[in-house]
Formats: sequence, C-alpha cells, structure tokens
Amino acid sequence: MRKISRGAMLLGAAAALASGSAAFAHHSFAAEFDRDKPIKLQGEVVKFEWVNPHSWIHIKTGDGKVWRVEGGAPSALLRRGWNRNSLPAGTKIIVQAFQARDGDTRASAAEISFPGGRSLSLGNPTTEAVIAAQKRAGD
Repeated sequence: MRKISRGAMLLGAAAALASGSAAFAHHSFAAEFDRDKPIKLQGEVVKFEWVNPHSWIHIKTGDGKVWRVEGGAPSALLRRGWNRNSLPAGTKIIVQAFQARDGDTRASAAEISFPGGRSLSLGNPTTEAVIAAQKRAGD
C-alpha cells in the first residue's frame, strides 16, 4: 500500500474545500428569484461586472435606487458578441427581469433593451427558460 504524504493530503483537502465553496456560491434561479415577481427596470448603467459565475449590471433607476441585475457568465456573453466594455457607465437601458425573493434590489434578466429598440441577450439560460415557459403557458 502506498503512503500519501501529509502535504498531498493537505493539498487535496484544500482543493476539495475550494471546489465546494464555488459550487455553494452558484445558486438556482428558483432559490433566489421569484418568477411571479416580474419587474421592468429603466435607468442608467452604473457599473458592469464581468465576473463568474454570473455577470452583474448595476442600474440606477429614476427613483434613485441602484439595482443589481444578474446576467449570464462572461463565456456566454462572449458567444453573443459581448465584451467587458459593452455597457459603459451612463448607458441608458431597459430590463425586464424577475425580483429577488428576499426583497433586495436584485433581479435576474434574460435580455436588455435600449431606448432605440435594440435588444441584446444577457446569456442567462435559466431566466430565458422561465420566460419561454410563461409564454407557452399564456398561449
């Protein structure tokens, strides 16, 4: 039987803990957002966070609140033509989203649109699926 060094065991334990925290950090849509609480947010981009596992758009609405809107992962956005500079601060946008269950100023969205009518997918497959299911149910 082969002995495992103490250093190798510690390294393995550290790797297991690190991967567990990453899995814990990712959530299900239904755990955090309420499909029965749609919201329309209109305002200006304050900040666009290009981070994993989800990008975040910070939007200041007309009432002065700053909402954090969850989008897809940077890899999903890249496939749709986005980059980390696609939403500079001050850009006016409109977002159809679903509010956070805890009442915080957080939401999840499938796409954003601009005052001129152009729209872009946020690469958020779970939110896209929720919207598609609601459309099918309404038919």
